Amino acid sequence: MTKIVNHWIGGRTAEGASGTYGPVTNPATGEVTTKVAFASVEEVDAAVAAAKEAYLSWGQSSLAQRTSILFRFRALLDAHRDEIAELITAEHGKVHSDALGEVARGLEIVDLACGITVQLKGELSTQVASRVDVASIRQPLGVVAGITPFNFPAMVPMWMFPIAIACGNTFVLKPSEKDPSASIRLAELLAEAGLPDGVFNVVHGDKLAVDRLLAHPDVKAVSFVGSTPIARYIHTTASANGKRVQALGGAKNHMLVLPDADLDAAADAAVSAAYGSAGERCMAISAVVAVGAIGDELVEKIRERAEKIKIGPGDDPTSEMGPLITKAHRDKVASYVENAADEGAEVVLDGTGHTVEGHEGGHWIGISLLDKVPTTAKAYQDEIFGPVLCVLRTETYEEALEIVNSSPFGNGTAIFTRDGGAARRFQLEVEAGMVGVNVPIPVPVGYHSFGGWKDSLFGDHHIYGNDGTHFYTRGKVVTTRWPDPADAPAGVDLGFPRNH
Repeated sequence: MTKIVNHWIGGRTAEGASGTYGPVTNPATGEVTTKVAFASVEEVDAAVAAAKEAYLSWGQSSLAQRTSILFRFRALLDAHRDEIAELITAEHGKVHSDALGEVARGLEIVDLACGITVQLKGELSTQVASRVDVASIRQPLGVVAGITPFNFPAMVPMWMFPIAIACGNTFVLKPSEKDPSASIRLAELLAEAGLPDGVFNVVHGDKLAVDRLLAHPDVKAVSFVGSTPIARYIHTTASANGKRVQALGGAKNHMLVLPDADLDAAADAAVSAAYGSAGERCMAISAVVAVGAIGDELVEKIRERAEKIKIGPGDDPTSEMGPLITKAHRDKVASYVENAADEGAEVVLDGTGHTVEGHEGGHWIGISLLDKVPTTAKAYQDEIFGPVLCVLRTETYEEALEIVNSSPFGNGTAIFTRDGGAARRFQLEVEAGMVGVNVPIPVPVGYHSFGGWKDSLFGDHHIYGNDGTHFYTRGKVVTTRWPDPADAPAGVDLGFPRNH
């Protein structure tokens, strides 16, 4: 019997009423294992209404109440991390260890939300004028929504809702319809932790559900992570409807390798960052820029390591890389490799014919490595979102920097070098939101914010960290004067208030 994933509205399961369902496959076999209910406009409205009703009390709840619930949620999440990782592997395909790492990174943001009291402290200036005090405070927005991608079905929602809820908002999540089960399990754990009904809701669906959230007058803010075209659409549409928006888009992350770098360390880093999670992450290194004469040696070291990666089902503990999420995505990724030679690249490794014995129906693709890739090639220009690594060659640091800064994307980047001066120069000159020095995937820890520049971010706020707190709250300034028994009547004064 096929499993059905329904919505979560008002603290309980809400069976899909639209009659429309989407298929969820096991990427390792290609078999449809689950059907997910797609929400109608009325069902999205019901979730927003539940969140709005819950906000009346949750928005006025004490910080102690909110954080105590989040502490209990954190304990439950920790206890059930293996179970959630298994759900991720079954629907996304990533190997179990990678899925566990995803849950761990989500836990890091829950930790931050548990200590949100520090971030929500206001400011007070006393005696700015005679017996006048001024205070700055931050208050929640109301109902906020999150629209999240398939590649991190647990982590990315946890980059959003723990902070939003801790700040006093209520939340409606629209997760990816390709791997929806993890979001429902998170909702169940929140309920078990004591979160009041309606504070956290989940609706599944497609563009219809997304568009309703973007237009709904009771949704005050929208968070999004996904591709650049959709991020631009989310930002434009939600902003036009008067909503606050943070929309994180795509990437083409570069890793510069200078001639003085430790090439073994650089090759290890390039393979890990390019092929981990089958390349299906926005912080993957997809372009290595080899500077000077080290290109041939670096490419050979990358090839030697890449050929040894074991590809197989995510629930096989010996597998290091799993399949891609869907057959359509697998075929699109393969097309970049198949056309690379015609566009001037040298195909060092071609993984397009890879299969796994006993799982021939899975969405398999092997490791691909392209060398001497021109910047005009599609494989370089597009976000491939798969296990394809491009190597570009330059003679100088300045040429390499120009390649990076000419990209329309500006998510993450890295430099590998032993030269502190070169590294310092790079971190100041490069046009990207996150920079690694001898660190290939510079995803910030939870108390620093995550976000890119250029076409990798639409909106003013990065996600989680201090930016997350500011995004989910709005500032208010209160100026106060209390009468004192010793004051004489001041009389009417039509001039500017005196503070000297």
